[in-house]
Amino acid sequence: MNEVETFVIVPTYNEADNLDDLVTQLLALPVNLGVLVVDDNSPDGTGDLADAWAEKEPKRVHVIHRPGKMGLGTAYIAGFKKGMTELDAKRIMTMDADFSHNPRYIPAMVELSETKHVVIGSRYVPGGGQENCSWKRIMLSKGANMVAKILLGLKAKDTTAGFRLYRREVLESIPLDEVFSSGYSFLVEMLFMCQRRGWQIGEVPIIFEDRRAGTTKISKNEVFKAQYTVFRLFARRLRGTEPRRPAVPVSTL
Repeated sequence: MNEVETFVIVPTYNEADNLDDLVTQLLALPVNLGVLVVDDNSPDGTGDLADAWAEKEPKRVHVIHRPGKMGLGTAYIAGFKKGMTELDAKRIMTMDADFSHNPRYIPAMVELSETKHVVIGSRYVPGGGQENCSWKRIMLSKGANMVAKILLGLKAKDTTAGFRLYRREVLESIPLDEVFSSGYSFLVEMLFMCQRRGWQIGEVPIIFEDRRAGTTKISKNEVFKAQYTVFRLFARRLRGTEPRRPAVPVSTL
């Protein structure tokens, strides 16, 4: 059995400017956690940096190499599967590699997971916010949240956040191979399925900071995909095809 119970999935594509600093900060936290880098064949050598960390910290750093850019959602699913089947993870977190999600919030998220099944690093609860973000990005985020909350009935304040913690039993209750979304809309679909299964969702306030280095991965195509995903899930909600209670017994860690 792996002694590390919490793993953080970090999807990467051209994040060589950020990865060393991020992994250093993650491993220095007062939480016994590991890092699972999912690299999409970054031409800037991010995958090689991740391999160097895995060689130096074989119990705490692991790497999945993929042949190319395959989408954020599929990166997370690959990490979920490895975390549960090979690493015996009890909690699996997701975060960006660009420091828009600051590692300093992770201890509070892990602590809240003692009583909540899904924990969101949230911009939209008291104490949360955004820094160095353009007004267009802020409006896009708030608009997406409003639409998701209205059409899908989501209760969380920050429905599009990628900074999350899932307890193992949550991921075991979700048919990961049936998740349709592959990009950023994957985040909304996962939250929709978590809520419909009755899992308890909590939020920890964070300050979301625009990336320090590199370029954003959000494109107009991703925005259109997200809109499609919300309306597709809205149709599923109307049909009542999603479960309304946990598919496995609720347990405590």
